[in-house]
Amino acid sequence: MVRVVHYVGFRGDEYVRAYRIWGGPAMIHKVYDERVFTEVGDSDTVVFGPKYKYSPYVWDASAVERKYTS
Repeated sequence: MVRVVHYVGFRGDEYVRAYRIWGGPAMIHKVYDERVFTEVGDSDTVVFGPKYKYSPYVWDASAVERKYTS
């Protein structure tokens, strides 16, 4: 099984610095919600950035028209 590094709450340059340390393959989570828990595997690593804050609401981009997500 492939180890994936999940980056939670990073924006811009701080992600680049964290990626240099932890590497990838990477999964980026802008929001720390319930979806993070369902996507993290047993051998994965989760790295929290300075902007992480738990949100009780789940962001589901597939439920939003593409013109609003690109």
